[in-house]
Amino acid sequence: MEKVAKKIQMVDLKSQYEKIKTEIDAAIQNVINNTAFINGPEVKAFQAELEKYLNVKHVIPCANGTDALQIAMMALGLKPRDEVITADFTYVATAEVIALLGLKPVLVDVLPDTFDIDIAAIEKAITPKTKAIVPVHLFGQCADMEAIMALAKKYSLYVIEDTAQAIGADYLYKDGTKKKAGTIGTIGCTSFFPSKNLGCYGDGGAIFTNDDALAAKIRMIANHGQSVQYVHDSIGVNSRLDSIQAAILRVKLRDLDNYATARNKAANYYDKAFANHPKIKTPARAKYSNHVFHQYTLQLNGIDRSALKEFLAQRDIPAMVYYPIPLHLQKAYLDPRYKAGDFPVTEKLCASVISLPMHTELDEETLKYITDSVLEFIK
Repeated sequence: MEKVAKKIQMVDLKSQYEKIKTEIDAAIQNVINNTAFINGPEVKAFQAELEKYLNVKHVIPCANGTDALQIAMMALGLKPRDEVITADFTYVATAEVIALLGLKPVLVDVLPDTFDIDIAAIEKAITPKTKAIVPVHLFGQCADMEAIMALAKKYSLYVIEDTAQAIGADYLYKDGTKKKAGTIGTIGCTSFFPSKNLGCYGDGGAIFTNDDALAAKIRMIANHGQSVQYVHDSIGVNSRLDSIQAAILRVKLRDLDNYATARNKAANYYDKAFANHPKIKTPARAKYSNHVFHQYTLQLNGIDRSALKEFLAQRDIPAMVYYPIPLHLQKAYLDPRYKAGDFPVTEKLCASVISLPMHTELDEETLKYITDSVLEFIK
């Protein structure tokens, strides 16, 4: 099989940049010309534009997605040993901030088809010490927020949405109404890491809420605990989105829905190529969310994943495993409450998933080369 001429990337930021180069370069140069590098007009403009796009009252930009989660938990006044429920199958940052604040991470399993946090497992894990749920909108689609919010109301819990992988996704309520990922819970958090669907060219993040008082508290915490300069009313942190990154994000926000369309086109090609193959399970689309495909993740059945990954690498096709070790088996999060076998779905996923290249610049020639190579290996 003849290789494609263009180098295949997991995320092709260079080709994406080349399409918007004129706008991006002008936006960066404008910040440099104005020398308003911190909390300048570009940050305020991006904040307003993202509020409008998400239809949320408050967007508070910050330095990165991990900070967003930490600041959210600080703003809710969670105390050491309070329990916070989150998914076992996720990136470590979700549990990391819980542990850093002296809170108690409570891990639960996920669903085998959508990878969403298991609602029944959440309710089973709730105790009198539980104070919050952190659902992760993994790989590009929402967790079942209507069911999660019902649990939160029943047990008087906060909900912090981790929407770092699903910015722009729509949650569909049973009555047909829609809300954007990150705008449904008490607080939403996101990352603008370069590989995200809405990514800057460095680090960045944001926090969303419709609660005026909570928004004021979040802003204060993100700014050293001060609402007025040199007047510190609470313990805070230093977490801000710089003006150059905000300027870049303003340009890319205009294309966010188009980026989702391009990602879905690639995902549909993958789906068709792998349809009904007995050794491959393609990503499920939740009935309550559209999918913006931050990742395109297959489940393998009876296939040597390492050998497949090596075979693809020999053909210059990158592939990634998100995530090879469940949180409950990570050394940093070992806990006598959990042991191998306690989270069977997560453990199976960690052993069987593989993600193929997914970005806005995938063309049909490249997709055919990737899918033909995968099928050749597993035939």
